[in-house]
Amino acid sequence: MARRFPLAGLLRLRHAEQDRAAAALAAANERMRDAADARTAARRTLDDTASAMPVEDAATLSAVAAARAATRGMLEELDAVVRTRRADADRAQGEYNAARRSALGLEKLEEQHTVQATAEELRTEQNALDEIAARSRGEGGAR
Repeated sequence: MARRFPLAGLLRLRHAEQDRAAAALAAANERMRDAADARTAARRTLDDTASAMPVEDAATLSAVAAARAATRGMLEELDAVVRTRRADADRAQGEYNAARRSALGLEKLEEQHTVQATAEELRTEQNALDEIAARSRGEGGAR
C-alpha cells in the first residue's frame, strides 16, 4: 500500500487558499469591468448630448452646459473608480500568483513522493517475486 504524502494537509490548505484567491480575483475583475462599462456609458452620454438637440435659447444652452459639466464630473469620478478597481484587481492577481506558487511547490513535492513511493512498491513486489522464484527453483531442484 502506498505511503500517504506527509504534506497532504498542507497541500489541501494551499489549494483552498488558491481557490479563495481565484474567487477574489474574479470578483475584482468583474468590478473593474463594471466600472469600465459605466465609464463607457457615461462617455457615450456625453457624446450624445453634444449633438442631441439644437440650442435655440439661453436657457437650453445653460441646461446643455450644465448636463455636460455634470457628465464630465461623473466621468472624472468613474475614471478614479476604474483606477482604484484596476489596482484592486492587480493586487488580487498578485495574491493569486503567490497562492499558486505556494501550491505548485507542494504539488511538485507530492509528485516526487508519488514517484518514489511507486518505485518502492515495485521494488518490494519484485523482491517478493524473486524470492518466490528462488523458492520454486529450490523446491524443483530437490525433487
